[in-house]
Formats: sequence, structure tokens, C-alpha cells
Amino acid sequence: MDKKPLTAHRQTQPLKGHIRLPGDKSQSHRALMLAALAHGTTHIHGLLQGADVLATAQALKSCGVSITYEDENKCWMVIGQGTSGLSAPQQDLDFGNAGTGVRLMMGLLSGVGVAARFTGDISLSARPMQRITDPLAQMGVMIESSHKEITLPLRLTPPPQLLPLDYTPPQASAQVKAAILLAGLGAAGTTIIREAHPTRDHSENMLRLFGAAIETRIEEEHHIITLQGHPQLIAPFPTHADPLQIAGDPSSAAFAMVAALLVPHSDIVLENMMLNPHRDGLMRILQKMGATIDITNPRQQAGERVGDIRVRHSPLHGITIGADAVAAMIDEYPALAIAAAHAQGETYMQGLAELRVKESDRLAAIIAGLNANGVATQSNHKDDLRIFGAPEKNNIKGGAMVATHHDHRIAMAFLVLGLVAQNPVQIDDATMIATSYPDFTSDMAKLGVRFV
Repeated sequence: MDKKPLTAHRQTQPLKGHIRLPGDKSQSHRALMLAALAHGTTHIHGLLQGADVLATAQALKSCGVSITYEDENKCWMVIGQGTSGLSAPQQDLDFGNAGTGVRLMMGLLSGVGVAARFTGDISLSARPMQRITDPLAQMGVMIESSHKEITLPLRLTPPPQLLPLDYTPPQASAQVKAAILLAGLGAAGTTIIREAHPTRDHSENMLRLFGAAIETRIEEEHHIITLQGHPQLIAPFPTHADPLQIAGDPSSAAFAMVAALLVPHSDIVLENMMLNPHRDGLMRILQKMGATIDITNPRQQAGERVGDIRVRHSPLHGITIGADAVAAMIDEYPALAIAAAHAQGETYMQGLAELRVKESDRLAAIIAGLNANGVATQSNHKDDLRIFGAPEKNNIKGGAMVATHHDHRIAMAFLVLGLVAQNPVQIDDATMIATSYPDFTSDMAKLGVRFV
């Protein structure tokens, strides 16, 4: 695919208006997967139609699941096969750039006893998979990889009967937890996960929605999740008139949110945003930095807390952000870095090692992009970052071409920087934005922002 450069110019008019956020990527993946394993038909509204989620849908189709889109009702229809109804795919399962999709599907197919070979694009093929394959191997899954470092492509072959697992992940990861839980659906007995630091709980919420026996508790400073194997999953939303409603993605909301905070006189509303306490970290951090962000119309929707948020231009100031904030906003750090670049004083971010194993080495990409555009930073080259804000007299220089490294969030973040820089900021490739937010440029246009 050819690269598509895109440029952001200084925004002279405030951002105004309302947009409905795209469906949450994490919730969309899980809704498709559990609907595929349930008995009955599940109707899903608001599913993210980005490349990552569509890759998961295609993988499930390759395993015999019927997934169709009803244009008249704007609804996805998934005819569940039960936990024993999926078939082995006749070809490799290509997940493109979908890290969540491939890792969760490894767990799901292990749980239903289906062998498969998993592949991805050049970026996904460089990302570590051993944090997933290690616990799956302990459950009896055979892992075949041609690389010393366990990366794609790789083949997983489950045993006739998967073993239950009592596991403490070495690092906080919702993807690892989700993969083990999905595998645990096919284990005879109880699967237990012990988290030292709680991670986003969309898997637990969605499993409950489909009728799985799952419990959580706190024990000896660990967050304990227990799942009973071989549940009877039932489609909870069998008609298009009453579909499973996917909440808006907080990670996608981050870019319009930060843009509105930085561009003078802006006042926008982002509708249908997920307010899960494991996902609202950016909003809480920005409020500590001085942001005016208000929640309206709070409600419960498909097991998640949801609301509309109003964001108004606000002067920001730098703060220290500890490592304990990472789990609730890991994907939002590129957007936060742009806010910090425009804040008064120093913002110190700690515990960012996980950023180095995302779609790109996001920590390195953030530092390089900020430095190229005249924003001073300091890092210990491991997991901390200091950003020295430059809000006075609009003195972010800008003017640079930013390498996105096939990373959609780096691309969107530096387009936002261009809205408040003295000189235009260009990204080398905008094609990967479709991974998570295919309507990004059109939604920003609704708020008065146009990229060229």
C-alpha cells in the first residue's frame, strides 16, 4: 500500500460541534468473539469498522462463523456456533496490524480446540507474542514458530482437552488476561488469573453479558479473576431492535479532546464515550492538568458505563504522572504527549516501558516527533519521559515531517500538534489511521478542522 502523507496547519478557528465517537476497539473485538461462541444470534450496533476489527471478523468467518452487516438497521449480525462449533481455517489467519485481534483469537481458538496459523503485517510480525504463548503452552497448547523470539507467523495446536490455569501475569496486560480467559472457556475446571495491577475489564464485563460464570475479588493485594470452564454462552441481544450497543472508544476520543483543549475558544461534545474506570485515565489526568471536561447523560450500556463529554479550551500545566496511571491510559500517551507539549512547565511521565512494544516503539516515536518540531524532552531511554511545555506566544515551532512507523496513534497525535504549531506539521503516512479510526479526518472536519 502506498504511503499517504497528511499535513496539519495552525488552527485559527475554534473547534465547535458534536461528534459520535467510533465504537470502542477493545469492546468490538470481544463482542464479535463471544457472539461467535454463543448459542443464538447476536445483533451488534456501533461496532468499530476499522481494519483491526474487520480482521477479527474475517478470521472468525474463516472458522465457519456467519457474520453479516444489515445496512438498513446499521447492525452487525453474528450467528453463534457454540463453543464446539468452530472449524479449522483452510488458510492462514492474517490479522494485518491487529495486535488485540491476533492475541485474543489465539486464546479463543485454543479454547475451542481449533488449530490455526496466525500471520500479520510487518509491524505486527515484529511484536512479541511470548506473553500470550507462554500461558497457553502451560494449558497444553503446542506452539510452532520459526523465530527464536516468539513472533508471527506462528501456529497453535490445542490438545484434545485444555488444562485450567492458575496464572500471575509478569506484566499488566488486558490482552494476556483476555486470551487466557477465552482459552479458559474450553478448560475443564476453574481458570484463575492473579493481577498485581488491575487492567481493563472489558473481557469480564462481556463474558458476564453472555452468561459465563466469572467472578472477581481482591486477595492479598492481588486482583483475582476466576472463570468456570465449559459454560453455556447465550446471545444476549437476539434482535436488531434491541442490539448490543458498543460504547465510543476513549482512545479515539483522545485526539479531538486534546485538540479542543489546545485551540483557543473551542467547545465540543463527544457523544457515547466509554467511562469504564480502567479506561478514563486520560480524562482524569487532563483534568489534573487544568482541563475543563464535563460528563453529561451518564448511563449503563452493555455492561459498561457510558456518557457524553463536553470539552472546552483550557490552559494546561505540567504534572507528574506515576506508573500507576499507565494501565488506564496506555494507548492515550501519544495524545497526552501533545497536551504536555502545550502545557505550562514540565510534565513527567513514569513507567512507560509498555509503549516500546506497541504498534511501534511509541516512546521513541513520541520523543523523535516532539524534538523534530521544537519541543524539548528528556528520557532515561528506558521508561520515563519529561516533556518541557512551550505554551507562551504559541512557540511550538513545528515544521517537521514526522515518521509514523505504521502507527495510527502516532499519526493522529502529531496531526493534532500541527493545529497549535507555528509551522505546518506533516506525517509521512496516514493510511494506518484506518486501523482504529477510519472516520478520523471526516469527524475532525465536522468540528472545523481540515487536514491536507
